Amino acid sequence: MAKISDPAGRGIKRAGIRDVARLAGVAPMTVSRALSFPDLVSAETREKITAAVAAIGYIPNRVASSLSSNHTMTIGAVIPTLRNSIAADFAEGFSRVLRARGYHLLLGNSEFVPGDEEAIVVEFLARRVDGIYLTGATHTERTRKFLRDNAVPTVEIASLPEDPIDIAVGFSNFGAAYAVTKMLAEQGHQSIALFSTFTKDNERQVERQAGYRAAVREFGLDDDPSLIAELEMDLKAAAQQLRLLLARRPDVEALFCTGDFIAAGALFEAQRLGVSVPRDLAIAGFEGLEIAENLNPSLTTVRIPRYEIGIKAGEMLLDRIAGRSIETPVVDMGFEIIERESTSREAANRPAVAGTTFRRRSPGE
Repeated sequence: MAKISDPAGRGIKRAGIRDVARLAGVAPMTVSRALSFPDLVSAETREKITAAVAAIGYIPNRVASSLSSNHTMTIGAVIPTLRNSIAADFAEGFSRVLRARGYHLLLGNSEFVPGDEEAIVVEFLARRVDGIYLTGATHTERTRKFLRDNAVPTVEIASLPEDPIDIAVGFSNFGAAYAVTKMLAEQGHQSIALFSTFTKDNERQVERQAGYRAAVREFGLDDDPSLIAELEMDLKAAAQQLRLLLARRPDVEALFCTGDFIAAGALFEAQRLGVSVPRDLAIAGFEGLEIAENLNPSLTTVRIPRYEIGIKAGEMLLDRIAGRSIETPVVDMGFEIIERESTSREAANRPAVAGTTFRRRSPGE
């Protein structure tokens, strides 16, 4: 006979529905119904069953139940990175909707590599997930084919693809970047630099660069390629790139960063170098993170309704799984520019604090 401490647990008989039913004093069918469709069982009965499940450590056999119902009550989600909170905000809203409907989320991290995303999707499909959540619209052709051929309900978030795999919820990355660049141009800035994360296999960053370039052309701004840099979403990388930018273009007037974390790193380095923000250099970010309003000066940014996008994506995907019609397969949730001190003309025109002088130090100082 196996001991309880046996890691394999081969000799231990798992508790089953009949054991739960016996302890709760109900029929096995009632237990099954309470676990799968709790709304069909009275609150009093659910409490008895919940207590019995906890007492004997019953674990439902999702594989067996999925064979009969053709549903596993799981959704597979692929996010591009675990290193910042952006993806977590989208996923939190999405997960909230799933939990309310009895679904569970399986998570995979692609690290912005479409091939890795493909492998994760294949694994999810092997596990017979009921739906798929993907970040962005950059996928391999095999990923698209797998999902379409298997008719798996799929939602893409954070972009507005012209040819979605199934349904999508996002915002215009192009429009947001264009709007920020336009705002800086209307404030009188002629030389506006751009710091973005890498565009390879990331259509969101490609679209943000395209929006910036479109505004540069439309408003006749300085189109020097040396004003653009791609970098990691990292404070040190942003600091290094700002030093390099000031070395090659000491006359730069404004900096637009396609991530608030990059903007924060640039702002910190500007202050270390004695560059006054916004008097010497206006800085704007993107994403609307909490850090933006708590910097000094507070950071102008683009607020993206990440949590709301996640909720909408969850609602649409569950409707799709239930076979309900989707009138609008691609939903634009919009964006909002939050203007703060880092680009304020009023702040730029304020006199320096008495006894303090600001000057641009060379990057080597």
